[in-house]
Amino acid sequence: MKKRPVIAIMYDFDRTLCSEDMQNYAFIPDLDMTPQEFWSETTEFGEKENMEKVLAYMYMMVSKAEEKGIKFSKQYLRSLGTSIKYYKGVLTWFKRINDYGASLGLDVEHYIISSGVKDIIEGCEIAKEFKNIYACEYMFDANGDVVWPKIAINYTMKTQFVFRISKGVDRIHDDDMVNQRITEADRRVLYRNMIYLGDGITDVPCMRLVKDKGGKSIAVYPRGKKEKVAGLLRDKRVNYIALADYSENTELENIVKLQLEYIALLSKMEEKEKKQLNSVKPKEED
Repeated sequence: MKKRPVIAIMYDFDRTLCSEDMQNYAFIPDLDMTPQEFWSETTEFGEKENMEKVLAYMYMMVSKAEEKGIKFSKQYLRSLGTSIKYYKGVLTWFKRINDYGASLGLDVEHYIISSGVKDIIEGCEIAKEFKNIYACEYMFDANGDVVWPKIAINYTMKTQFVFRISKGVDRIHDDDMVNQRITEADRRVLYRNMIYLGDGITDVPCMRLVKDKGGKSIAVYPRGKKEKVAGLLRDKRVNYIALADYSENTELENIVKLQLEYIALLSKMEEKEKKQLNSVKPKEED
């Protein structure tokens, strides 16, 4: 049976699938703080300690929760995911895109590559739609108490997951396989079969990488904020920009469907070329 081409659609999370940082929906209100207060204090703390920004926010989440007497556990973080509100159309997006891909003979997979908190994302309504979620994690002890940052993913570290997805290397601990040379033909997901959706400057390394490797990158923007990403298109860092509306028949959906059609057509053309080549017998020598 002929293997169907695998398509990887990769998403940032905050301000790509939802309109705010994931902490803004429930965690920061639990602290009796405003998002501006929490993020301003986090920035000030990071600058004072000369700390990497992702590690600074991960520390501040634990510190502020302890001050407020909140049990900072895996269960608590997952409960925060239920409060996330998504852009229009997100809840039905995945089935529509999967079905359309299947109609073209493609297997579509969805991935998260985020600097947010994995446990919060895993508690959200759409978590089941993703083959894998790559995001920041805490390590917890046997009592459920947080003890250490397990994984911290900043905007430049995101790029490693593009390579992991292409090579089919899921385990974060596996550095050997992800660094091994694999030919394009032997990759689980060809680079040209990748689509990356992000919302801005922190996604540029991934968007540029996917674009340069032959895939497509799309920068999404909230209504009235087109100029926020227009520069990325002018500078040729992305292939497309689109309103963050995942509803049926929107520009975003049409762009993704068009790319799926292109991949399907390219795969059919290559298959035809192989069949033609195999049908030609070697010329007999005189």
